[in-house]
Amino acid sequence: MALSYKTRRRVALLVLCVGLPAYIVLAVTLVGLIDRPSLWVELAVYVGLGFLWMLPLRPLFLGIGQPDPDDEDQTMK
Repeated sequence: MALSYKTRRRVALLVLCVGLPAYIVLAVTLVGLIDRPSLWVELAVYVGLGFLWMLPLRPLFLGIGQPDPDDEDQTMK
């Protein structure tokens, strides 16, 4: 069952406000477990983890910035 537009917007907001900060804390903790790597290795790990979090959530965020396709007031204009 596909999520409605409003549900997708709410879940996307929840992911950005709660999930992303939690993921950042997890990423910093994981990198902190390694004895201070070089700047380039650390940067590569953070960039890689930055792309990794969004891959499974891409379908959730697609089309969120567009008007609600099910809103009849928008389609009447």
